[in-house]
Amino acid sequence: MLFVPPHSPVALPAQGEVVIGRGRENTLRLPDPDTSRRHARILCEAGHYRIQDLASTNGTFVNGQRVEEHTLAPGDRIRIGANQITFCEVGSIDLKGGDDGAQTMLFERTTHPASGSDSFQGDLAAIPPFAVIQMLEMGRKTGCLVIDADRESGRLWFEAGHPIHAETKSQLGFDAAVALVHADAGRFRFSSQTQMPEATIRASVTELLLEASRQLDEARDLP
Repeated sequence: MLFVPPHSPVALPAQGEVVIGRGRENTLRLPDPDTSRRHARILCEAGHYRIQDLASTNGTFVNGQRVEEHTLAPGDRIRIGANQITFCEVGSIDLKGGDDGAQTMLFERTTHPASGSDSFQGDLAAIPPFAVIQMLEMGRKTGCLVIDADRESGRLWFEAGHPIHAETKSQLGFDAAVALVHADAGRFRFSSQTQMPEATIRASVTELLLEASRQLDEARDLP
């Protein structure tokens, strides 16, 4: 899957290609002036994924290095124009989170479906917090996401896919949730078997990710 918050995640096919660019005809459209109309494509072949630059004006970068073609690995950060895209390779799990019974994806199920409990865990280097948060929103999940990371640790509760409360050692509510989005170099786990706290967050996942992105941009601009 490709994650470009606050845009919705894009699932990659088992076979075929995903074209990325500024034009409306692309699978993943990035309407930014530094992105070419057809900028790059990802070739999907039997579980292997390669990104190819399509002679773009400003280039395609993976983990800070300009590439013409590159085989993607979980956690790779792709830079196209002003956009950072994260490639995540995740296991398919049936999360019956809505009336439509739609499927979403996460890492490493730790309980059997027959138990009636959803429980997942994974590595933040391969799937960052914002990706987990977006998938919990897609699956309309209720429960607690625990982040155990070097930069920031804490808990973020969801009700039907909406963030309702967060806690870190130094913050509560929306500010704590934003801090957890920035976490890296650690582990996450999610469980539906938890007591729900009083709601302190009135923002959507999109608003949460936009604020986290704004703070990150401000930090980059500091001398």
